[in-house]
Amino acid sequence: SLCCQLSLANKSSNGSPSGQALVAPAPPSYEEATAGTSAPCYSDVEMLTEFTWDDCNIRRVFIRKVYTILLIQLLVTLAIVALFTFCDPVKDYIQTNPGWYWASYAVFFVTYLTLSCCSTPRRQFPWNLILLAIFTLSLSYMTGMLSSFYNTKSVVMCLGITVTVCLLVTVFSFQTKFDVTSYQGVLFVFCTVMFISGLMMAVVLPFQYVPWLDAIYAALGAILFTMFLAFDTQLLMGNKRYTISPEEYVFATLNIYIDIIYIFSFFLQIFGTKRD
Repeated sequence: SLCCQLSLANKSSNGSPSGQALVAPAPPSYEEATAGTSAPCYSDVEMLTEFTWDDCNIRRVFIRKVYTILLIQLLVTLAIVALFTFCDPVKDYIQTNPGWYWASYAVFFVTYLTLSCCSTPRRQFPWNLILLAIFTLSLSYMTGMLSSFYNTKSVVMCLGITVTVCLLVTVFSFQTKFDVTSYQGVLFVFCTVMFISGLMMAVVLPFQYVPWLDAIYAALGAILFTMFLAFDTQLLMGNKRYTISPEEYVFATLNIYIDIIYIFSFFLQIFGTKRD
């Protein structure tokens, strides 16, 4: 090797008479220089930089995929809500057959638990998209049936308010330096309060309907899911305290879609005018 040749040359120079010309060692051959090495590859730091989930290109593709699927979901929901609101025969049929509502609720509940709690079907293509499509149709049916009991102008107005609020919250979440993801404890406490209040209202309202109590609950629900929308949006960004893996694009889409649907439902309870 090169080190051995230099060592031998140094020893020979020490034993030679002074003034004698030294012969420089020959450079190592290519085989000697590359002996014991493998093919060229990235270093560990370069590999991490290239393939980590925090890479900007991967995060950008992830965000684009989530919002593309979300747009398709919202368009499907909008079409079903418009059909159930503007088409009188369909509206009369779904209102006189509430069994379809409870069937869609059961499908919604099962698919939601499957996508939320089971990582394998949530990540396995194409089953994740099939389950997400079934979930979207079931929740869209429930939202459409709820909208059919309200005045058409009220539904359109609440749609406009929901779109405006969601756009403002999304822009705020992407532009602000305020980290909403670090306040998950506050959201948990808020959810607990809303859950207990919902149980109390389920007991009280069947005996006597209290309009102001229902309006307060709906307003708090709209605030809660607006906060959840900001929370779930910042999870996509990848530059806050908590982030979501790009493998979980179905789960991310599921959360944002539910936030938007619930915001619309609560706005409908607040501003909507029921049909006579």
